[in-house]
Amino acid sequence: MSTVATKPQTQSSKMIQVMGGLGALCALLIVLTYEGTAERIAHLKDEALQQAVVYVLPGSTSTVEFYIDADHHISTEWTENAVPVFAGYDDAGQLIGVAIEAAGRGYADVIKVLYGYDPVKEQIIGFYVLESKETPGLGDKIEKDPSFLENFAELDVSISSSGSLNNAVVTVKHGEKKNPWEIDGITGATISSRAIGVMLNASTNEWLAVIQKNLSVIQNQGK
Repeated sequence: MSTVATKPQTQSSKMIQVMGGLGALCALLIVLTYEGTAERIAHLKDEALQQAVVYVLPGSTSTVEFYIDADHHISTEWTENAVPVFAGYDDAGQLIGVAIEAAGRGYADVIKVLYGYDPVKEQIIGFYVLESKETPGLGDKIEKDPSFLENFAELDVSISSSGSLNNAVVTVKHGEKKNPWEIDGITGATISSRAIGVMLNASTNEWLAVIQKNLSVIQNQGK
């Protein structure tokens, strides 16, 4: 009687099977974790954004989210590809200002910020960093350096009849600020602080004329 020898499974094939099984398990765990936490993460993100809106609009006690559509009309109704902005009101329903998001390339990665705009005074009245990966101890000073943040208490962003800024928002070297539309930069964090000036200049040129055009709509919503 003859016997047929079975070829033993090689060590490498066993390893591949084990690794494949572990990979599938990890993928399943990632999906389940994402699905289980996505709603919670979105909720916390919305809460943080609302707190930032109040922070950049000092004195506001209530907020309303507006949307700017492709035709630059503003309403509380969302439309596809609409850009959100947030209006803040005091206890009497008077408009404090409008919070607008802006983003730009910093030293390490993209920086996302929120700034408060007073359409009556035509000034930026608040500033908050939403996302940043700038160098700890240097670039991250844009988030917490008191003298840098003072730039955004009354930063001039007045616009001309054509809708563009009367004076470009620009970051200057630390100690060289002479005009109300200039940002006093941070020594040792030149790129990060300059990035703030660039993104605020671009954002205000794009959106402030739209805010002014629709100002009555925003003001009446608080009454």
